[in-house]
Amino acid sequence: MASWDASSGPNMSNLSRDRVAVLLPLPLAEAYDYAVPEGLDPVDGDYVAVPLGSRQVVGVVWGDAGHAVPEEKLRPLLHGFDLPPLPAAARRFVDWMAGYVVSPPGAVLRMTLNPAAALEPPAPTVAYLAAATVGGAEESMGRRLTAARRRVLETLAGGPPRPVAELARDAACGVGVVRAMAAAGLLTAVDLPPVSAFPHPDLTRPRARLNDSQQRAAERLAAAVSAGGYSATLLEGVTGSGKTEVYFEALAAALAAGRQALVLVPEIALTAPWLDRFAERFGVLPAQWHSDLTPRRRRETWRGVALGEARVLVGARSALFLPFADLGLIVVDEEHDAAFKQEDGVVYHARDMAVARAHLGGIPVVLASATPSLETAVNAETGRYARLDLPQRHGGAVLPSIEAVDLRQASPPRGRFLSPILVEALTETLAAGEQSLLYLNRRGYAPLTLCRACGHRLDCPNCTAWLVEHRLAGRLLCHHCGHAAARPARCPACGAEDSFTACGPGVERVAEEVAGLFPEARVALMTSDLVHGPAQAQALLRQVIRHEVDLLIGTQLVAKGHHFPMLTLVGVVDADLGLNGGDLRAGERTYQLLSQVAGRAGRADRPGRVLVQTYAPEHPVMAALVAGDRDRFLAAELAARVDAGMPPFGRLAALIVSGPDERAVETATTALARRAPAGDD
Repeated sequence: MASWDASSGPNMSNLSRDRVAVLLPLPLAEAYDYAVPEGLDPVDGDYVAVPLGSRQVVGVVWGDAGHAVPEEKLRPLLHGFDLPPLPAAARRFVDWMAGYVVSPPGAVLRMTLNPAAALEPPAPTVAYLAAATVGGAEESMGRRLTAARRRVLETLAGGPPRPVAELARDAACGVGVVRAMAAAGLLTAVDLPPVSAFPHPDLTRPRARLNDSQQRAAERLAAAVSAGGYSATLLEGVTGSGKTEVYFEALAAALAAGRQALVLVPEIALTAPWLDRFAERFGVLPAQWHSDLTPRRRRETWRGVALGEARVLVGARSALFLPFADLGLIVVDEEHDAAFKQEDGVVYHARDMAVARAHLGGIPVVLASATPSLETAVNAETGRYARLDLPQRHGGAVLPSIEAVDLRQASPPRGRFLSPILVEALTETLAAGEQSLLYLNRRGYAPLTLCRACGHRLDCPNCTAWLVEHRLAGRLLCHHCGHAAARPARCPACGAEDSFTACGPGVERVAEEVAGLFPEARVALMTSDLVHGPAQAQALLRQVIRHEVDLLIGTQLVAKGHHFPMLTLVGVVDADLGLNGGDLRAGERTYQLLSQVAGRAGRADRPGRVLVQTYAPEHPVMAALVAGDRDRFLAAELAARVDAGMPPFGRLAALIVSGPDERAVETATTALARRAPAGDD
C-alpha cells in the first residue's frame, strides 16, 4: 500500500468501501469503525494511523465496518504507511489466539506492532560526489585547495557516492572537511537508497556430513517444506545427535522456495554456538529478535521481516508475532523448555502458538528436542504429529554414563555440599586436563538466611517468599517479585548482632567450596544474575569452548544445548531440588533438565561421566535417568495424568484474585471455590 494521508491521497476513483474496521493495539475486545476519506481504498491488513480521543494511534485495517454508526459520527483515517499489508494468515492468528488464550484481540495485535516506530521508513543516507565544476573551482582556488581536500577529491575520483563518515575515513581527514567542501560547492550531496541489513543466505555452501539417520530425517523435513501445506513434525534425538544440522536442511528448502523461516529458541542469549554453525552453513548470520536489541536494530529487523528482506530469523518467543511477509517454515528448538511460556500480559505458550500459526498459515512446523514435552509426545504417539528419531550421537560420540550418588551413604563433610565421590571425580578430571560442569538450579549464595539466636528468617515484605542472599552483589533478593535489600546488621525480631547464618547452597556457595578445594582451577559462574544479555553469554560460552575455563558452575542456563568438546564430567549438586512442591510437571521437568545437563558431557571423542547427587535414588525420575529408560518414566507419568484428568488429557485454568484488602480477597476466593463445578465421581 502506498503511503497516503487524508488531505493529499492518491487519485483513485474506484472506491470499494467508505468505512472500514480498524483493530488497535490496545486491550480492546473489537475493532473500531472509521470513515475512508474520498479517493482512498485501503485493503485489509494495511497499517493506518487513526484518531482515538485526543491522540493518534496506529492500527490495522481488519475488514468491513461492523457497526451501524451514523456517518457524521465516524472519524476518518489519517494516513497510511508504505508497507505490505499484514498477511491474512497473521490476522487470522491474532483472532484465533485472542479467543484461545482469552485475551482482547487488540492486546495480541500489540505484540505484532512492536515497535510502532518501525512503520516509518528510515531516513536516507546522505552521500557525496565531486561537483561537476570541481576542476574549475580547483584552478580558481589555486593553493587554497588543502592536502586534505585533495585527498577527498582523489578518493571520490571515478567512484560512486560515499557517505560522509566513510569518505572522511578513507581520505584520512575529519568529517568537518567533507562538510566544508560541500558548503563550498566542491561536493554534491545525493540520497542513497537504503541498503538491506540482511544479506541472503548462500545455499551453495557445503553442508555438514550427515549420518544415515540424520540424512533420512533431513530428506523428510525438506520434502515436507518443498511440498507445502501444514504439517507438524517432532524431531527427537538424544543430546548431541545433530538435530540442528538436520533442521538446517529444512531451512535451506524453505529458502530455496523463496520463503522465510523462523527459528524459536528458549534463550536467545545462549545461541552463540548456534549462530556460528548457521554462519558456517549459510555464509551469513540470521536476523535476530530479542529484548537486548537496540531500538534502531529492532526497527530494522521488524521492517526487514515485513518487507521479506530478512529471510531467516532466530528469536525468543515474541518473534512468533513478527509480520512475516511470506513465512514458509517454523522451527521450535528445545520445544520442551519452560521459557516458551509467557506469564505476563497475554499468557501463552509459544510452542503451542507456533503450531497454531503454522496450521493457520498452511506451512510446516518442526518441534525439536531430546526430551519432548508430554504434550508433544502424546501428539506424536497418536499420529497428530509425524515423528523423526535420531537415536545416536553425531560423529561417533557416545552417551555419557550416569550414576546416582546416594547422599545418605556418601554425605559431604559438615558445611560442604559436594560428596567425596564427586570431589574425587573432579580431581581426576582436572588432572586429565579436561573440563567439568557443576549444575545447581539455585541462584545466589544461599536460599535461606536465619537468625541463630531466635530462628527468625529473612523474608520478602511484599510476597513473604524467602530472601535469597547474593554475596557477589552484596544484597538479599526476592526471586519472586524482585525486592532487594541489604543484609541487616541486627535481627529485626530479637535484635541480636551478627547472628544470621546462611542455610543451604546456591551456586555462589558451591563456587566458594570449589575455590577452597581446587584453588588453581579456572572457575566460571553462569546464572541469569551474572550473565546479562547475549553479548556476555556469548563471551562466556566461547571462553569455555576455547578451554579458558576448567570448571563451569551454573543454573539451568548451562543445560541449553551447548557443545563443549572438552567437557567430560557433569556433577548435579542437588538433583532432588525440582521434585519439591506441588507443580504438576515437577517430575517431567526435573527429568528433562537433568537429561539435558547430563547431555553436556562427552559430546566429542572423550567419554563422559555424570554424577547425580540425590537423597532419593529410588525415585522414578532418578531410576529412569540412571537406567536410561525414559520410556518407562513417560509411561508412568502419562498413566498418572490420565487417572487425574490432567494435561495433556485435560485442561487447567487459573483464576487470580487480587485486591488491597486481604480479608475481602479471601472471602471472594472462598466463594469462588464453593461455586466451582465438581467433576464426575
